[in-house]
Amino acid sequence: ATVLAGFLYGVPVYGTMAHSLVQAHDDEEDAFEHFAYAQPENVVLLIDTYDTEAAAEKVVALAPRLRQKGIRIKGVRLDSVDLADLSHKVRGILDAGGLAEVRILASGNLDEEAVRSLVESGAPIDDFAIGTRLDTSVDVPYLDCVYKLQEYAGRARRKLSTGKATWPGRKQVYRQLGPDRRMAGDILTIEDDPQPGEPLLQLVMRAGQRLHPSPPLSEIQQYAAAQLARLPDHLRQLQVEPPYTVSIATSLHELADAVDRRTSVTSSL
Repeated sequence: ATVLAGFLYGVPVYGTMAHSLVQAHDDEEDAFEHFAYAQPENVVLLIDTYDTEAAAEKVVALAPRLRQKGIRIKGVRLDSVDLADLSHKVRGILDAGGLAEVRILASGNLDEEAVRSLVESGAPIDDFAIGTRLDTSVDVPYLDCVYKLQEYAGRARRKLSTGKATWPGRKQVYRQLGPDRRMAGDILTIEDDPQPGEPLLQLVMRAGQRLHPSPPLSEIQQYAAAQLARLPDHLRQLQVEPPYTVSIATSLHELADAVDRRTSVTSSL
């Protein structure tokens, strides 16, 4: 699927070799060399299929031969349990072999806490490959999606059950920026109640039909990067203090009260 995305959507495809590729060769160094010829612009070698330190020595021996062919080893990948200890040993071998520019990439069920621990320990790891913990919910392995009715037949509705109450009606969110053009807070309000800031919600479908074609992935990527750049520094930390401010406009409070009164009257009847 990842490789196919490169063909269909123009997504640059990068990656490292698999353990199975190494195991398919009788000689580990042959696997490294063959991978380098197949991916000359992105040579990142997986070196812990067998003996990690011995494999690092093979990388040092291989580098001059590849350099003669105009191929540079970009990095090595560690996919083991004790990444901190191995990264120090591998860094020493690479530096002693004249490969100080070769980066060390770590992988292996990493999450943000593991990455923070490795960084704080001073492990000489340049890059982290995060896969499983990024796109699966490991602690709660399901995604709960619930349909919430907020308007029907032109009248605002809302759910009132304990702990699950919703805000009624059609809404808009306005994002306010500080003097530094960073995000300062959001205001949730009803659709026809303009507030200071930039409106975020846009109509994309009507009567089951899309109103606009899907933008190209490059445009989506640029937009996402621009929005991430607007995040204040404290929102980029694992422990967010103070939390991001989201306020509810007076008009939405008033609509909720009106819906509650109407619901109460209807229920009493």
